[in-house]
Amino acid sequence: MTDPFVALLVSIPLCPLYSGPDPHTQRVDEVLYGWPLTQLAPAEGAWCRVRTHYGYEGYALCSHLTAGSHPAGRPLLLVAGLFADVLAAPGVEQPVVLTLPRGALVSPSAPGENGWQRISLLSGEEGWLPAGHLAPYLRRPPALEEGALRSRVTATARSYLGVPYRWGGKTPQGIDCSGLSFMSWFLWGVCLYRDARLVPGYPAHPIPRERLAPADLLYFPGHIALYLGEGRYIHSTARSGSDGVVLNSLDPSAPDYRPDLAEQLLTVGSVFPLSP
Repeated sequence: MTDPFVALLVSIPLCPLYSGPDPHTQRVDEVLYGWPLTQLAPAEGAWCRVRTHYGYEGYALCSHLTAGSHPAGRPLLLVAGLFADVLAAPGVEQPVVLTLPRGALVSPSAPGENGWQRISLLSGEEGWLPAGHLAPYLRRPPALEEGALRSRVTATARSYLGVPYRWGGKTPQGIDCSGLSFMSWFLWGVCLYRDARLVPGYPAHPIPRERLAPADLLYFPGHIALYLGEGRYIHSTARSGSDGVVLNSLDPSAPDYRPDLAEQLLTVGSVFPLSP
């Protein structure tokens, strides 16, 4: 993998992206098994500079990647459970080949049967996953009424409650504030900007605060949260005593009010167009 602009796929369950070609630099993101990347420059020793399919850049170990792309027109499945074991054969007693986190992408190699899905692994092997741990990979939001989609996104965010904080994290092993907002929407076909700010060209856009609704986004200095309604929000925080995904309130009378955040709310954003 020495030529620039090579199509790559992540070949390990969880691949950190760093700000430089060194694991001691800042971890800026995580990309998951089966996610597509583009190599941007010739490899620097063991390191590849890459761009994600949602436009974020960083450095990954080349050994964690494989050249290639998913076949055009072939459906992909997404791991929807918190984690899923890929097994050597259909049966819970079978050896575990690989354990994938929520959000990993896999390619089915045959129709599902008896509650199991056979998949093609990037190693060339095949494996089996319980079909109930998988969902279709959505490249755009499903055709749902707006309120229903908002409800599904907030329910997904709530499913991360208690996950520990990890800078740059995106999985149930550990997740940061923008990782939580990103994954809550990614699983429903929307790719937000990875960091805690509004960026032109991405789906979220600023809206008046009085139009705030569930699944919209709250932007603070260096921090982002997902609004749940009735003044409450969910976020991943490194604050001592929380240390992960928790609920808080914008209401000063609420016991879980965070004045350090509420008093610094910069703007709010939404992926939905404003209705008249």
